[in-house]
Amino acid sequence: MLVLDAYPREDRDALEEAGGTRAGRLYEQALVRIEPRAEVQVVYGADPDASLPSRSELERYHGVAWTGSSLSVHRAGDSRVQRQVEFCRELFASGVPGFGSCFAAHICVVAAGGECAPNPRGREFGFARRVALSASGRAHPLYRGKPAVFDAPASHEDEIVRLPSDGDLLASNAFSRVQAISVQQAGGSFWAVQYHPEFDLHEIAALCRLRANDLVRQGSFPDPETAIAYADDLEALHRDPSRHDLARSLRLGSDIMDEELRTQELRNWIEFQVRPRSSR
Repeated sequence: MLVLDAYPREDRDALEEAGGTRAGRLYEQALVRIEPRAEVQVVYGADPDASLPSRSELERYHGVAWTGSSLSVHRAGDSRVQRQVEFCRELFASGVPGFGSCFAAHICVVAAGGECAPNPRGREFGFARRVALSASGRAHPLYRGKPAVFDAPASHEDEIVRLPSDGDLLASNAFSRVQAISVQQAGGSFWAVQYHPEFDLHEIAALCRLRANDLVRQGSFPDPETAIAYADDLEALHRDPSRHDLARSLRLGSDIMDEELRTQELRNWIEFQVRPRSSR
């Protein structure tokens, strides 16, 4: 499998300095936990010197997973974004199945003719609450074994505002109408979620510390101290999942705490998209 890490180099470095895991590495770890036989290559789509596979080179992969990013798709003229939009179009044309989180959902929607914009509600941070499957979502293999309503790790301030003609809305919540989408385009498919099933509590805590001042400015916390305290609670619960007091105060249930349930979408993508291609 190929993993496209969509973060610019300086933001990858900043995330590591804050104690987090590079997005591409995090996806690689998640994929290998689900499929230990997987051979995973990571490429950095936002880097000017990145060597992205051509359409013919893509065809040797069984699946492409795409990370979130600190970039915004709606900012016209950013070559780091446009390069990835064009690569996504090549991915569709190759027929190799794609899966991605957050920014990746925006990329695949724009590549297929849809539109993204800043969310007027601001940033959805920490957890996307009460994500509800649509009728299409309840019938879609992406959500096999997932509850009809669930919480999921999240961090985004952009959202999908217009679906492409080949897009199928799979899930929504009160914050973002599009929490999941399936796009069929040019013979290829891309399953994408607005949230981050690959994130555990440690990764959310690291993001919270890194972006504490921005999160205050965006209205997620009243002051940096509260943001850091929240990150400390997440970290403590990550280290000791038996802290039911913290789980209750943070309003976290099995949809977050159970790794298999939290990553069910990735498991389903591998089961229904990647493995069938690998067996051809």
